[in-house]
Amino acid sequence: MRQERVHVVAGNAFAVSDAHGDMEVDPRTPVGLFSFDTRFISRWVLTIDGQRLHALSRDDMAYFETRFFLVPGTASHYVDADVSVIRHRSIDDSFTEQLTVLNHSAAPADFVLRMEVGADFADTSEIRSPTPRRVTTAASPPDGVLRLRYERERFAREATVSSTAPADVDEGGFTYRITVPAHGKWITDLHVGMTIRGEGGHDLRESLESHRLRVRHDMRHDLRDWLDRAPQLVSEQERLPAVYERALTDLAALRYVPLAYPGRVPVGGLPWAMALHGRDALITCLQTLPFTPELAPNTLRMLALLQGGRLDDQHDEEPGKILAELRYGESAAFGEQPTGLYYGAADTTPLFVILLDEYERWSGDAALVRELRHPARMALDWIDGYGDLTGDGYLRYRRRDTRTGLVNQCWKNSPDAIADAVGRQPAGPRATCELQGYAYDAKIRGARLAREFWADPEYADQLQREAAALKERFNRDFWLPRQEHYALALEPDGTPVEALTSNLGHLLWSGIVPEERSRAVADHLLGPQLFSGWGVRTFADGQLAYNPVGAHLGAVWPSDNSLIAAGLRRYHHDEEAARVAAGILAMADLAGGSVPEVIAGYPRTATGYPVQLPMAGRPQSWSAGALVMLLGTILGLRPCGDNLLVNPALPEGFGRIELLDVPGRWGRADAYGRDRSAARRGRRARLR
Repeated sequence: MRQERVHVVAGNAFAVSDAHGDMEVDPRTPVGLFSFDTRFISRWVLTIDGQRLHALSRDDMAYFETRFFLVPGTASHYVDADVSVIRHRSIDDSFTEQLTVLNHSAAPADFVLRMEVGADFADTSEIRSPTPRRVTTAASPPDGVLRLRYERERFAREATVSSTAPADVDEGGFTYRITVPAHGKWITDLHVGMTIRGEGGHDLRESLESHRLRVRHDMRHDLRDWLDRAPQLVSEQERLPAVYERALTDLAALRYVPLAYPGRVPVGGLPWAMALHGRDALITCLQTLPFTPELAPNTLRMLALLQGGRLDDQHDEEPGKILAELRYGESAAFGEQPTGLYYGAADTTPLFVILLDEYERWSGDAALVRELRHPARMALDWIDGYGDLTGDGYLRYRRRDTRTGLVNQCWKNSPDAIADAVGRQPAGPRATCELQGYAYDAKIRGARLAREFWADPEYADQLQREAAALKERFNRDFWLPRQEHYALALEPDGTPVEALTSNLGHLLWSGIVPEERSRAVADHLLGPQLFSGWGVRTFADGQLAYNPVGAHLGAVWPSDNSLIAAGLRRYHHDEEAARVAAGILAMADLAGGSVPEVIAGYPRTATGYPVQLPMAGRPQSWSAGALVMLLGTILGLRPCGDNLLVNPALPEGFGRIELLDVPGRWGRADAYGRDRSAARRGRRARLR
């Protein structure tokens, strides 16, 4: 059995421990205290009288705080322990742990409490095998402070640990020799400050203090305010509001303030993607526009600020290309990994244009569209310039960095993700089908922006002609008439990569599929090969390369399914969209807590419970976003000028749903829906 891990998180700062609150290096997963891609604390172990502590219970109070109730020794001591300890842990820009020792005996008792502290300052990219570093440790007993510091040229990180109670401080931690009165308690706070220094030894956090939005000191107020701004869900489905609130809470937890921009943007998710990932952020913003639209303008501005401006093979950068990943760790700072600014994604650039247009439709923020005209046009130019690697008019990818760059630069970015039915991987550069859908959609939307906001009708006409030509060409070259679905990709010579995958749903979402072919596509998506009962598999069962526990060769992703359901509704396949939504929402409910990034593709009839994969992160921004997008999809929320259109198509058994105070250019509006069975019950009641 995997050992349970407990986390607290606030933006890209997070702490992961075992079930008792201790942190010790584990090569399998990031354990410790992290911020900006560096582990500031790698050892945080509490003992009392030399004994480790074990958990009686835990109270997960919020995403940013938790509380452990502990006793020393083994389970045999639990019933009659004379002493217990409470660890109350919280995180924002720093980390605090309050220790409370409770004496349950009728006489005063002496204890030796020890907190072992250590730091390896490992980069998150090397958790499985950290590089040894020369860490400077300085203990200041009079001040009750322990400083741990690592420095390499301009790169410096420092953890400052302080205690509110007197302690014997040494280079390995804090020792408290305490006397607790009968039935009394003793309390101290341990605080860890995390300092990041850059060029010239200046503290980046301090120098940007006046320019960035800091995490509020009152995290509870911040969360309450976030939840209050989102629409309120009222549902006859008793557990649905809890699933909805959990998704909103995860989205709140995964907001952070980059060092280069003074606004909150979503990180990818815990544990491996606690940084800005262009794809994840763009899709999360698209998913959440009817719910938390404030994420979108910050994300668009941040990605525009970091848009590619030159040819750089090491970072896969090209003029106009939108960022794939932004990291602040040591390996990124010294170019050992290209992730300081990495552009190895072919989908982020069209998605940037799609989000800009969709955000304006919801918000009416014409000023932002005008502000980002140049980045948007550069992105559109990139699609037909650097994106068309073979001159055949298709958006393709090929890594420039042949040493460490990603082989696959679409959302299915694992090395084996793009393969035909028997597992053969095609030659590059690869043109996956959903990329063409994104490019088509970006051109259609870019044409609207050019005509309505940029005062450039000629450019709008050009984009519309290009979109029409792409749609015609795509439906000629990608369609497999015998199988009645689209190829996964094209090889450089135009040979189709024949595989049945979830990418079909992205094509519906983009609008590149002709109406007359949408029924065949929908039937494949909801057929037994692709639909597991929980959701649509990434790769269809029955093909030789299918693997139910393969991330992109058969597993089920909530984020993927949210776009699929939206695509099905776009083509009026309402019953199919409702089935997808019902499966994912049921999975989220049964999984409990944060929805996992991915589950196994086993049939629902075989498992009865969603099987989470070991590599699956949670919480994840685009998984949380998927849940709210699915709610918007089954309610049929759509902006139309200054009005909110509502066209519900709820899954059977959902009863009535009300979404109150949906934000948009109309101000606030309410949306209502009920499933067919509920409507029939209502009609019978009226007849009686």
